[in-house]
Amino acid sequence: MSLEEQFAQAQLDSKNLPERPDNMTLLKIYALFKQGSAGDATGERPGMTDFVGRAKFDAWAALKGTSLDDARQQYIDLIEGLK
Repeated sequence: MSLEEQFAQAQLDSKNLPERPDNMTLLKIYALFKQGSAGDATGERPGMTDFVGRAKFDAWAALKGTSLDDARQQYIDLIEGLK
């Protein structure tokens, strides 16, 4: 199975985890998914009143420079570890 197919399968698997991950793990899942699908963070950083949006953007921006393939592999590994 190619890395792209494994990434797509991990996306499906992430919706059926046995238990809900903690917030920090959810942020990591989100950031790795965004980096693996869209590359480096783009756009404006959300304002001070958008706590969730700001945390998500910051988690994604922290992965700046991580290649798509590396982010996808980390995402796959993380989801596999949570299953």
